[in-house]
Amino acid sequence: MLIKDDSRIRSVIKTPSKMVIVFDENREQIPEYQGPYEEVKELILKDAPPETIFGAWVDYESDIKTVSREKW
Repeated sequence: MLIKDDSRIRSVIKTPSKMVIVFDENREQIPEYQGPYEEVKELILKDAPPETIFGAWVDYESDIKTVSREKW
């Protein structure tokens, strides 16, 4: 199920505060998928295509790390 027109999830980032930011192929945020990790996790994992890049931001001072879909 793609929520925002025909936009596809391209990248997903979990922040240190366990909030999730989601971008489409045009580098625009997709607000419908964003929010607290526990609330949006299943929807994202269901809708994200295989080529989606998952990231985790461990703390606000370090770089975002790319992680596997399974570890995300």
